[in-house]
Amino acid sequence: MMNIIPDDWAAKISRLSLSTKSKLRGHHKGSHRSKRFGSSLDFSDFREYHVGDDVRQIDWNVFARTEKHFIKRFLDEQEMRVHILLDSTKSMGGEQKWTFARQLAIALGLLVLNKDDRLTFSAVDGSRDSFFRRKGSTYKKPYIDYVSRQSANFHGSFAEHAALRIPKDVTVLFIITDGLEPIENWEPFLRRLPRHAGDIRLLLVETEEEIDPDYRGDLRMIDMETDLKVNVTVSHRVLDEYREKREKHQAQLESLCRRYGVRLMPVNSNDGLMHVMFHQLLRANWVH
Repeated sequence: MMNIIPDDWAAKISRLSLSTKSKLRGHHKGSHRSKRFGSSLDFSDFREYHVGDDVRQIDWNVFARTEKHFIKRFLDEQEMRVHILLDSTKSMGGEQKWTFARQLAIALGLLVLNKDDRLTFSAVDGSRDSFFRRKGSTYKKPYIDYVSRQSANFHGSFAEHAALRIPKDVTVLFIITDGLEPIENWEPFLRRLPRHAGDIRLLLVETEEEIDPDYRGDLRMIDMETDLKVNVTVSHRVLDEYREKREKHQAQLESLCRRYGVRLMPVNSNDGLMHVMFHQLLRANWVH
């Protein structure tokens, strides 16, 4: 199967790491230091020995100087649990947009697997049991293949079905969507998200054609979600009305995201994956 992300891109992207201030979940070892104390190699400080402490942690050099027993404390390393949710409704199905959306999902997943954190991925496709769940860099190629095989042909509402596709107890949740559904569909979904994760990020996928269409004259438009065909005459006035409605829709979506603590970032597929990863996400401190 054709790889939708070149090997040299994957290698460059894997140098990045996810940034989050959310509390790390789980007790398995990962590459992220928590504020808890445990048994990693990262020294934190000393504290006086108490009955029941591990005697192996006593620092005998300090005892020789002070004749008091102190133990070393180390920062605990815990895994990050990241879920990537991909909108696979038909409006995402334009070749450029769909390729870009899957590339984004792959790139974010590679960051997780490369750092030995736990990754889950799902697409809203009408089923409830198709998840990718893996941990560790050995699963990078299976993950790339899994996401590359996804298709955008779901006829239902993304926002109405998406909550069923998110596992519980997630550190960071990424949602990749074009956000084109009516605002009334988004509000109940966004309201539920804080139950699933403390750090929620919505990547709003756009194309230059959607942002600034260059159509003129008599055309037949086809709704990708419903296949409904509409004959329209495209004029400057019609385009101005379209841009106004689009900007209003996006402003309402941004307002909802702010209300429920969701970080939203518009990403233009025409800019390309590497621009988004190494400029937008890096500058926003979503990665480092």
